[in-house]
Amino acid sequence: MTSEGQMETSHPHHRAAVIGLGSMGYGMALSLRRKGLQVAGYDVRPEVSQRFAHDSGGIAAATAQEAAKYADIVVVVVVNADQTDAVLFGAQGIATVMQKGAVILSCATMAPERARAFAAAATDAGLLYVDSPISGGAQRAAEGALTVLASGAPEAMTKAEPALDAMAAKVYRLGDEPGTGAAFKMVNQLLAGVHIAAASEAMVFAKRLGLDIAKVYEVITASAGNSWMFENRMPHVLDGDYTPRSAVDIFTKDLGIINDMSRSAKFPTPVASAALQMFLMTAAAGMGRDDDASVARLYARVAGLELPLTKTAQS
Repeated sequence: MTSEGQMETSHPHHRAAVIGLGSMGYGMALSLRRKGLQVAGYDVRPEVSQRFAHDSGGIAAATAQEAAKYADIVVVVVVNADQTDAVLFGAQGIATVMQKGAVILSCATMAPERARAFAAAATDAGLLYVDSPISGGAQRAAEGALTVLASGAPEAMTKAEPALDAMAAKVYRLGDEPGTGAAFKMVNQLLAGVHIAAASEAMVFAKRLGLDIAKVYEVITASAGNSWMFENRMPHVLDGDYTPRSAVDIFTKDLGIINDMSRSAKFPTPVASAALQMFLMTAAAGMGRDDDASVARLYARVAGLELPLTKTAQS
């Protein structure tokens, strides 16, 4: 099923495209459909695009350009800045086929200077750009309950409003300058990465002490040492289920960006740097594509301890 004829005959307002139907993008596309927007979805895996069309009544586009050609709002939900660059401005980039005045919502976590460069290139192409990194996980994406850290020109923010309303429970409007949203997201990622590493360390330390780690989870989540990441990620350890909701490699990337930013700003981030090393060691041990709670598995290996394991988590 192609999008071109259908997009031309659809309602002229609030036509959206979602480029990247991964764990976050798929739920975001469903949320847009639920709020009545016409949505063309594209993913490098054609079967995922087709599943989106089947599940939602949206459109399965064969290429990113096909998805974006008639859209007023294009949501780009890929892994990093390089993939965002390829989607927007690469050989098969969407910027050359988008309608003038359409808005790009760029959701990947990236260094602020990359967001500023993309915004400038979009402006040169006659397009609007909202720096809009997201937080909340796959479940909140599917519920339309994400947090969006948005920055961009007022005209771009206004154009993006229908999509932001559909996808997010909280939209923080952080100013007119693209890159500000990205900077806020990096502060969040510093904390998120540190909290996952600390939660993993604490849980396996409890195992070393001979404690019942299920009871440890119960106690800590009702105590001052709790964090959102401890409460969200440590059930993966208790279940022995390391199916990647968010992979170790995401945090080697994000904490690596923080490391680069801190060096450039001549600002020390020793705790974040220690967390980065734990994620790098976990990736080096062959768990880069597994769930980020796999840092606990690395601690267990170092200490010669056994954590619960499912058949899919024996690596």
